[in-house]
Amino acid sequence: MTLGFSADELLPRARGGGVLKMGLAKLDERDWLQPRPDLAARAEGFAAYPEGIQLSAEGAAAGAELAAMLGLSGGLAEAARAHHEDMCLLTLRPGDEQYRLVGAAVAWPSDWTPADKMGLPLRALHAPIQGYEEQLASGVDHFMAKLKPGAIYGRCNWFIAATGEKRWVAEPPEQAFSHVTQQNAGETLFVRSERQTLRRLPETGAILFTIGIYTSPLGQFSRQNQARLGDAMRSLLEGEGDRRGAGAYAAALIGYAQRQEIERTP
Repeated sequence: MTLGFSADELLPRARGGGVLKMGLAKLDERDWLQPRPDLAARAEGFAAYPEGIQLSAEGAAAGAELAAMLGLSGGLAEAARAHHEDMCLLTLRPGDEQYRLVGAAVAWPSDWTPADKMGLPLRALHAPIQGYEEQLASGVDHFMAKLKPGAIYGRCNWFIAATGEKRWVAEPPEQAFSHVTQQNAGETLFVRSERQTLRRLPETGAILFTIGIYTSPLGQFSRQNQARLGDAMRSLLEGEGDRRGAGAYAAALIGYAQRQEIERTP
């Protein structure tokens, strides 16, 4: 199975509201990483955000294993620079029940700072996500414990942002979306999708978590996906709306999607 490598392709499979679910799909090796990464963009991303590379002593061996597995010399940083995906390493300490973050090579984070997350266990890493502890934490812990080397799983999600920049730092929603209207939403609202994969490294037993960032303005999505986003806004407002700031842009997005549907109808 493949998830696709663009925001428009990913959207039908992406979670963007409602009850939290892992929503994992098993992937073939050929569908693991972006086959045609823009390495110049990756170099620019890391040059602009060097603090996105964090590696503890616990993660060094896993980083070296990852680089070798990808046919590279070096470690985690070299692996992430050579691919489209940001990459994180998680390991399980003796006596622990949760994996924790021991390495991150992240050029394009979605409103998080790797240095602040280093060393944290999974539940603390996801603490800002509304409903994670109640709806998803136990399932994630179980999946991580049972993940076998060789298996690759993927999932994706989406967010609405006021910028198409790959490295995203969220602003207060009322400020970020103050210029958005039903008329200009196609150019001023951007869908940001994270294509995430998980696999266990066979030698160290560390788990590699990759995050491929894809962004596109709302107006460049298919009409079906624009309608899908408009419908999703209603459930999002009832669930995670506060965290995602949906109240600041939902009416504009819904109105835009409805206008596009009307204009498309003969």
